[in-house]
Amino acid sequence: MPLRKEIRVIGFDDASFDKFNDKQTLLIGVVYRGGQFMDGVISSIIEVDGNNATSVMIQLVQSCKFQPQLRCILLDGIAVGGFNIIDTQQLAEQTGIPVLVVIRDYPNIPQIHAALKKLGMEKKIILLGKAGPIEQIRKLYVQRINLSSEEAKEILEITCTHSHIPEPLRIAHLIGQGIMMGESRGRA
Repeated sequence: MPLRKEIRVIGFDDASFDKFNDKQTLLIGVVYRGGQFMDGVISSIIEVDGNNATSVMIQLVQSCKFQPQLRCILLDGIAVGGFNIIDTQQLAEQTGIPVLVVIRDYPNIPQIHAALKKLGMEKKIILLGKAGPIEQIRKLYVQRINLSSEEAKEILEITCTHSHIPEPLRIAHLIGQGIMMGESRGRA
């Protein structure tokens, strides 16, 4: 059964931060109906390179007034705030909402593992594997939790209206840059 064109989704991205000096950054969630209408924005603080992104996202989703209508959680990559890696399985289980990790460029997994080991964060490597295999859909790479490949493709077709990136993620990125840098720059 095809998804409605106004499926309600939420996309999360972090705000810009100074990786050498900032201990915290802003996490922004943008609620969209399909790829056309922004319904709301939620936010909270997360630790840079910390361990609280998953619990903060769960709390934000569970307390969001749109929670009963949300059909998918979109993530701009599996980590926010540097290496604050999201436990996508836990996020999906505790919210009851499927998760779709969206990645613009195929990640260099060995390089990420090496960086985590060098920083003494090797336990976070397990979270990378819990998100499942990386597959290409359209011009993006994705990881799916509780979604079929066909459902993921349909969600991307509905939400990618102004770029290759789903609108909730694109707008969350622009909001984060605008707040932290005074103006959004670069590609969303």
